[in-house]
Amino acid sequence: MNFHTRKWVKPEDLNPNGTLFGGSLLKWIDEEAAIYVIVQLGNPRVVTKYISEINFVSSAKQGDIIEMGITATAFGTTSITMRCEVRNKITRKSILTIDRMVFVNVDEDLNPVPHGKTQIKYIEEQFALENN
Repeated sequence: MNFHTRKWVKPEDLNPNGTLFGGSLLKWIDEEAAIYVIVQLGNPRVVTKYISEINFVSSAKQGDIIEMGITATAFGTTSITMRCEVRNKITRKSILTIDRMVFVNVDEDLNPVPHGKTQIKYIEEQFALENN
């Protein structure tokens, strides 16, 4: 899994205990996953369908840098399933894992539509297609 996205934990991201608020982290994950799916499917219209159990195993504090890794694990007719890991770049500890996140490709009316993809498209392939 590649970890491309990093976030800096700031005061507004903290809970009353002075650690990273889970809701802030989940918002970042949902946004990052949506961007990943939009890039993979080439459609700006995708919706979150399902997020499996979330297992928080550690946290982060103000000033820490976290990094998120997302990878596609399965392609359905209208959906894409991913796995997510988040870790603390400073402490090197895992913060959480999400085994399954499912996003659905939709049309203008928010109806599921086939996307025609069957495998991950890597950035090098995307640039090669755009330059031809």
